[in-house]
Amino acid sequence: MGTTARRAAVATLAALSVVVAALALWKIKVVIALVFMGFIVAAAMRPSVDWLDRRARIPRPAGVLIHYLVLLGVVALVLWLFVPRAIDQVQQATEGNSLHQAATHSSGIKHDILTGIDKRLSRLPTGSQIVHPALEITKTAFEVVVGIFFVFAVGAYWIFERDRTIGLVQSMSPRRHRRVIRDTWVLIDGKLGAFVRGEIILIVFVAVVLSAGFFAISLPYWLLIGCFAGIVEIIPVIGPLAAGALAVAVGLTQNWHMALFAGLIVLAVRQLEDYVVVPRVLGHAVGLSPLVVLVSVTAIGILLGGFYVLLAIPIAAVLATLVDVVIRDVDPAEQDVPALIFAGKEPDG
Repeated sequence: MGTTARRAAVATLAALSVVVAALALWKIKVVIALVFMGFIVAAAMRPSVDWLDRRARIPRPAGVLIHYLVLLGVVALVLWLFVPRAIDQVQQATEGNSLHQAATHSSGIKHDILTGIDKRLSRLPTGSQIVHPALEITKTAFEVVVGIFFVFAVGAYWIFERDRTIGLVQSMSPRRHRRVIRDTWVLIDGKLGAFVRGEIILIVFVAVVLSAGFFAISLPYWLLIGCFAGIVEIIPVIGPLAAGALAVAVGLTQNWHMALFAGLIVLAVRQLEDYVVVPRVLGHAVGLSPLVVLVSVTAIGILLGGFYVLLAIPIAAVLATLVDVVIRDVDPAEQDVPALIFAGKEPDG
């Protein structure tokens, strides 16, 4: 009886520990997600940081700093070039619609929508405001800024800490598994990095091509809609559908011909992306089928919320790689990742 009671007590404590650990992890899921994002950022820039170190003799800390300065410069440039132009587009449309309303003595939803968009665009920072951020920040905006800094800080540290962490995990594992552990870790890192670099290329491609297409048919707010379509490329499945729906809806404010042309342009770019650009640019970076991507996005969105949809494909890629190695007994050293600007495999040594 004493032995049975002890076993029952141990089992109860173990179950409670698992429950407490699960609840604790659930409470800090945002922190875990931000740390994972930091790992992804590090995976994306690691090859170029190493390339600068090998070829240009630029130390890795300086290489990381260069990446962040370039990113900040690109964001400031985009805001400086596109936000004023987007504001002008909306204000012109708003003024034109206001004149029409004054002439017809009527009010419309279109004017309210345009006015709301104009107000939100006017609140966006310009390039100079990034350099001189003397702005009042709400609590939510402050949390977002802190989260972004946290992600990039984790990314910078992980550039230097990854190999040490792999070594620590290897030292606690049986000797026969150590090579597989390292190769699996490096493979996952390579897949995540290739995925992010491919997504950046796709975002730029979609934004430029759709903006040009919408401009060609004189779609209102062509720049806004094109940039929006590029940005939402980071949201799998849902993002492209939302961009297409927005383009068609804006076209309908003019006439059904404009909506039809806008929809056809989105469809054509989508087909070009799916059958030409993605296979050549992204290839099989994460090794996931469209069905797995769709299920992953839906499941993550339902379980964790909309924010975590951004991590659906990386999480699925990590799990799929672990299943291949652990269950299917695939040798990670024999797997390859698309180069995407930099080598898919890390140099030996």
